[in-house]
Amino acid sequence: MRAPEAHRGNSLHAGAWWLWALGLATAASRTTNPLLLGLLVGVAGYVVAARRTDAPWARSYGAFVKLGLVVIAVRVLFSVVLGSPIPGTHVLLTLPEVPLPDWVRGIRIGGRVSAEQIVFALYDGAKLATLLICVGAANALANPARLLKSLPAALYEAGVAVVVAMTFAPNMVSDVVRLRTARRLRGRPTGGIRAIVQIGLPVLEGALERSVAVAASMDARGYGRSAQVPPAVRRTTTVLTLGGLLGVCAGTYGLLAAEGAAYGLPVLVGGLGAAMAGLWLGGRRSVRSRYRPDRFGPRSWLVAGSGVAVAALMIRAGSWDPQALHPGVVPLTAPTLPLWPAVGTLIGLLPAFVAPVPDTSKESTP
Repeated sequence: MRAPEAHRGNSLHAGAWWLWALGLATAASRTTNPLLLGLLVGVAGYVVAARRTDAPWARSYGAFVKLGLVVIAVRVLFSVVLGSPIPGTHVLLTLPEVPLPDWVRGIRIGGRVSAEQIVFALYDGAKLATLLICVGAANALANPARLLKSLPAALYEAGVAVVVAMTFAPNMVSDVVRLRTARRLRGRPTGGIRAIVQIGLPVLEGALERSVAVAASMDARGYGRSAQVPPAVRRTTTVLTLGGLLGVCAGTYGLLAAEGAAYGLPVLVGGLGAAMAGLWLGGRRSVRSRYRPDRFGPRSWLVAGSGVAVAALMIRAGSWDPQALHPGVVPLTAPTLPLWPAVGTLIGLLPAFVAPVPDTSKESTP
């Protein structure tokens, strides 16, 4: 199982990267331990560094990391300004408090800022930042065009809109970098309002040209044509899809809530079955064919399974030692790194060794 050079025959399924990333994100949602969250970020970052390409979408990982840092800063700022229900004895500073009417009792603006509430806000913000970084890892590793090809036929139209939205921002960023480099080589300034205006107009023009080109290519390929299906099939498809999605939501809530664990799994499985049946019926409207569809090979199963294993072990560890996954802040204690959850998190490094090594010289944009 040594990682070979990537080519069309052994390329990894795009959905495997998303399953792996969602597994890491699920594990991050089960803990507020900053050491475990940092380990998850390190695992995701190592895999991205080892297996991403030079395509425009592969450069989005750094933006997600910066967004995660912004989320942490905003969470701490809100805790300082709006207060926190966490009681604390270590007062860091006291802000002027704004008097509020009785009908907003429980909310305050200003007042005491304790070390306990700051640490709690840092833990909470770090969890959300880790979720965003895991999603950013999937965006950097999965080819959106190939992911679109693997979607069910009923979701193809919505998938096209998502793919266009996902590829617009990276392409625009690459245009900005290219134009700033050209201006710097010509000795022109790259900062200031005037430079931003002069760079922004070509960027918008390029985005408009790409949009027109995409629309023309979709029209030439007959995009939007659909087959006629009986009204009864359309109604059945709607009922199964909506009912299945509601079942998935109810089942997920049951699994997350302690009192709903008994019915959560059956409702979730039933909702998934109904939703899949609705998507299969809805796919009968699509008349498009698939040329060389991607297959879920052994390496794809290993990549997806590693993410699922990380999530399962973290969920299991929550029942063994919940205190290790959620370190207390009252009183303030230093978080410790639990051994088995940390070892389970390292399973997420498996894609860096089994996924095919990308050939960056042959990578093309969608």
